[in-house]
Amino acid sequence: MELGFDGASMGVIARSAGVSKGTLYVYFADKSSLFEAIVEEEKIEQGKTAFNFDPERDLDTTLPEFGRAYISLLCRPGGGSAIRTVMAIAERMPEVGSRFYTQVIAHTVDRFAAYLDARARLGELVIEDTQLAAWQFMQMCQATLFQAFIFQAKPAPSPEQIAKVVDSATDVFFAAYRRI
Repeated sequence: MELGFDGASMGVIARSAGVSKGTLYVYFADKSSLFEAIVEEEKIEQGKTAFNFDPERDLDTTLPEFGRAYISLLCRPGGGSAIRTVMAIAERMPEVGSRFYTQVIAHTVDRFAAYLDARARLGELVIEDTQLAAWQFMQMCQATLFQAFIFQAKPAPSPEQIAKVVDSATDVFFAAYRRI
């Protein structure tokens, strides 16, 4: 993770892990397989964060709680390394990037959009495209936090910084989509 795909040889990875190259090859056929495991690990890590999209749950609780949990997950210490690594190898190994996008990012968007669909059916929201609305909310929650973190311009944001951005995103989202 520290050296990236090109900088890390199987020998360097084995030394860092404290195992022999032979042991490493027992688990991973090649460096590509090892980096594909990063996608699976990130999927598992994000799966541990239980976003509560119960359709019966109110918007005023769900949106800010989801936004805070989502940004805390994206900007967790060490979490940026996996994302940076996948981004760096996605052009060379599009299947890895595609799998990460589908299984990690789009999966969360789909679940959130389904929640928004349910709340729209109840008449609380007026949204033509809940997929787009889900993306918009998630991107607004990232504002000023995620890119600075992922590019290592700033450390992981504090809970207070996250709350400020997510509360603003929630206000903007409700201004656009909440039935008055």
